[in-house]
Amino acid sequence: MTPDQFIAILDAEAESGRSVRFWLRDDDAIEPTPALTRLTDLAGQSSVPITLAVIPRDTGAALATFLDERAQDCPGISIAVHGWSHQNHAGWVEKSQELGAHRPIRQVTDELREGFVKLRALHPTRFVPMLVPPWNRIATSVVKELAALGFTALSTFGPEATAPIAMLNTHVDIIDWRGTRGGRPVGTLLSETAQRIASTRGVSEATVGILTHHLVHDAAAWDFLDRLFALTSGHPGATWVGKDNKMAGSASF
Repeated sequence: MTPDQFIAILDAEAESGRSVRFWLRDDDAIEPTPALTRLTDLAGQSSVPITLAVIPRDTGAALATFLDERAQDCPGISIAVHGWSHQNHAGWVEKSQELGAHRPIRQVTDELREGFVKLRALHPTRFVPMLVPPWNRIATSVVKELAALGFTALSTFGPEATAPIAMLNTHVDIIDWRGTRGGRPVGTLLSETAQRIASTRGVSEATVGILTHHLVHDAAAWDFLDRLFALTSGHPGATWVGKDNKMAGSASF
C-alpha cells in the first residue's frame, strides 16, 4: 500500500464522520537511551502520546528524571507494567513466557505486585494500571488475579479477547522478528494498519494499536514511524489517544 492509498482510507473515514483511534505502545523501556530520546522527539513533534511498557526490576530513578526533563517536548507519556524482569520461564520447546503457568501463581503475582508498586512510586503522574505481558503471553490463571492486584487493563497483541479487565491490544508490530529483526517495509505496515482500520468499522471506540521496541529500531523502523505520524497527525480521520484522553471505552485510568 502506498501513502496516497492510506491517506485515501483516512479521507473516507473522515467523510463518514469517523476518526480512527490510534495508540502507540513501546516495549522494554528501562533507562534513558539515545533511541528513547529519538522516539520521544519524534512523537512529541507530532503530538503522539506514548505508552511505555517498563520492565520494573531493572528500572530506576534515571528514567523518571529523563521523562520529567522531556515533559515539555513530549507531554503525553504514560507508564505501564511490563511484567517484572522480562525473564523467560518456559521450557526450551515452548514460546517464551514470563507470566505463564510454569511457576507457582503466588510467585508470579507477588512479582507483579512489586512491579506495580515500584512503577507507581517512580512515575506517580504517568503511571497507568495496565499490564503488558512480556512476549505478549500470559496464562489465564494469572489474568484472573490482575484485578485484585490493582490492574484495570491488559495489553497483548492481536484482536482483543474477553477478559475480566479491559483489553487494549496492539495490532501492528513494526519489527520483523523472524527475519531482519529490524523495521518491516512501509507498504506492508500501512496495509496491515488499513486492514485493522477496516476491521474496526462498526465497533464502538475500537483502536489501532501500533507496537514498537525503541531499543532495536533501525532506519526502516524509524522511517515508518516518521511516515505514519506525518500521515495521521492533524488528519481529521485519525486521532492519537493516550492516558489523558480515554484510550478505550472500557479502560478507565
